[in-house]
Amino acid sequence: MCTSKTKENIFHLTYIILRIQSIMNIFNAFLFCSMGSVTNSFTMQLPNPAYNTRLSSLNSVDSRIASGTTNVGAMASYSQPRETKDVFEEVDQIIVQGGSLRTCAFDEAINRVSVLLKTEGRPLNANIDLWQGPDNTPHKMSVYLEDGSKRPFRAIVETPGSSNAVSIRNTAQLEYPLTAGLEAETGESPIPMATSDYRIVQGGAVYTLPFAPEVKSIKVSLKTDGRPLNARVELLQGPNNNKQILEVYTEDGLQRPMNLILDSPGVGNVVRIVNTATVEFPLSAALEPYIIDSSINDEISGSGMTWR
Repeated sequence: MCTSKTKENIFHLTYIILRIQSIMNIFNAFLFCSMGSVTNSFTMQLPNPAYNTRLSSLNSVDSRIASGTTNVGAMASYSQPRETKDVFEEVDQIIVQGGSLRTCAFDEAINRVSVLLKTEGRPLNANIDLWQGPDNTPHKMSVYLEDGSKRPFRAIVETPGSSNAVSIRNTAQLEYPLTAGLEAETGESPIPMATSDYRIVQGGAVYTLPFAPEVKSIKVSLKTDGRPLNARVELLQGPNNNKQILEVYTEDGLQRPMNLILDSPGVGNVVRIVNTATVEFPLSAALEPYIIDSSINDEISGSGMTWR
């Protein structure tokens, strides 16, 4: 038999246990609500537009292609020669500060893009990569320009397949920003470039070709028979005076040939192509004038003297 004192103790103990359980339930409910509010504070945050790394050049293009309101065949045209400065005025431009990276992804309907780079007259140093899927870079370029305003950069990059993105990294210091732009094309017709005969450049060999003063810009086309392509393209004006240097790599020189438009103002311009691969990897190169200013030819006499 339990005494009255024992019953009273059991009652008090039961009351204390129930009180502790009630306090624990309240604490758990408060902790759950706090964790829920913390989670919402992360999941509901909107991205800061200032840190958007996509190039604005193709944002409007993608939306117009998806809506069907754009004549995609007219987005890029290579049938008529156009100066690089004129092409820059037709595309959206974005500033890439020194040391920063900007990328642009686009739809698989885009078969090729023209990459445009320039500065306000300062030197330009940049790396351009074509990404296709994770950890896959089938096309790489390293660019140097002595004067990014006088000789802007213009390269045509083939983008077959899907999941393509172009990255542009300004490898110069913070004091040397650059301006970038992209021009897209969805047509499947080949680029009417380098209609002249291709010349085979063996691995380790050098191919040079001088151009007359009336040639304002030069078309350069490099390709292989399907093997990788490693080359360096230089625009010289005088002995070993590099005005523009491009180092290029493509994993398939037949599917992804290298096409360039080099602005060549002034006289004494020479294009030098170096096959930096071994002898087992030859390449085919073609060089020809792109834009010719006949007025300059009329001003040059037979002795090479120029009257201004």
